[in-house]
Amino acid sequence: MNWLRRWNARSLASQFFIAGGLISIAAMFVVGFFVSHLIEETVIHNSGAATALYVDSVIAPLLPDMQTESLLDEASAQALDETLGQGALGKRLVSFKLWRSDGTILYSNEKELVGRKFAVSDKLQRAFAGSLVARYEIASDPESDTERALGKPLMEIYNPVLQPWSGQAVAVLEFYETAEGLGDSLARARLRSWGAVAALTATFFLVLSVLVFRGSRTIEAQRKDLKERVTELSALLAENRGLQRRLQRASQRAAALNETYLRSIGADLHDGPAQHIAYASLRLDSDVLINASTQPETREKELAWIRSSLAEAMTEIRNICRGLVLPHIEKSSITEIVTRVVEAHQHKTETPVETVIDEDGPELPPAVKICIYRFVQEALNNAYRHGGGVQQAVRAVSHKGHVRVEVSDHGDGFDPTEVRPTSLGLVGLRERVDSLGGSFDIKTGEGGTTVTMIFEPMEVGE
Repeated sequence: MNWLRRWNARSLASQFFIAGGLISIAAMFVVGFFVSHLIEETVIHNSGAATALYVDSVIAPLLPDMQTESLLDEASAQALDETLGQGALGKRLVSFKLWRSDGTILYSNEKELVGRKFAVSDKLQRAFAGSLVARYEIASDPESDTERALGKPLMEIYNPVLQPWSGQAVAVLEFYETAEGLGDSLARARLRSWGAVAALTATFFLVLSVLVFRGSRTIEAQRKDLKERVTELSALLAENRGLQRRLQRASQRAAALNETYLRSIGADLHDGPAQHIAYASLRLDSDVLINASTQPETREKELAWIRSSLAEAMTEIRNICRGLVLPHIEKSSITEIVTRVVEAHQHKTETPVETVIDEDGPELPPAVKICIYRFVQEALNNAYRHGGGVQQAVRAVSHKGHVRVEVSDHGDGFDPTEVRPTSLGLVGLRERVDSLGGSFDIKTGEGGTTVTMIFEPMEVGE
């Protein structure tokens, strides 16, 4: 079955060229043989008919009434001898015989054959049936020893002698003609017929080959295009499955981070504002405020402590809310978003931040804008808390849907392996960027830390 697999692996054009070529060659030989044989028979028959007509015109007047005569008389035999032994007819004819229907030779230029009876051959039967029989071959009949001894093809003609009023064949003239030049004519006829058949077959095959090769190229191009599309779809399906798994993991991590955020907010409220409010509540129940005998100065001092605790609690609540609530950035550009975060950080920490913004891209989805805001905000906070706010810089580029935001500092850096999975800062940034299909990268060392986030055009469009 290996040959079948190799055959099926070939292109349609190659299969057609091989199979069609073999079939065309076989058809050419069959048709060529048939046509050349037909032309050969036609040439021999026409040549024999011409000779028979000539011989018949010369010999027929010398013959007696073959319907009544059973043997050829002396006068007729002498007349035939004289006619066949001289002139153009004598030069063309090698031998001559006059047959009766029972196979008896009534006359022959070979006198020893006269009166002898032979089996009636198929050629003789056809001639007595009224048909002219012509053959160009080496003599093979029993009565043709002399002709066969010549060792070369001769024109053998059986011409029926017809009764004028009834058209019935009463005798048959058999003669052999040298037929000089007939062999060359037959060879030329064969060559021309084979050439014509070969040319026609080759033209037909070439025209079909051109059409098949054009169709095969079209099919191969479509097959290649289809294969590329299937490959692309397979890659997209694989990528889609990867994104689904990635989204599931991100959702799970986001749920865990949300719980961590809630615990962190609860801890901030418990350790900060709740303590101040609890302190103020205890002071409200103190004896200083309850006893009417308390001096006004002491009472006013206690109230000042209570107001101070409540003010600190309100300040911390506002700071917590400020970190949770975003400004309206849905219609803001990247320049406005980054500038707003940087200015708020500079005002809060009183540290400078170098800002470089290059924006000429299309409008971004709100989710990406929020991600940029939180990314710059958290990265700057980390740069201030862990890097001391040394040479802080923000670089943002948005070009034809490609977004790249980079926050760097020249602090002491840190060991990324020491970042705990429950850490809200860097882990939260990574999860936020991953959930939107972007890429997140951290490079840190003794020369400082650089945090980078990138969104490609397709991912942003999603």
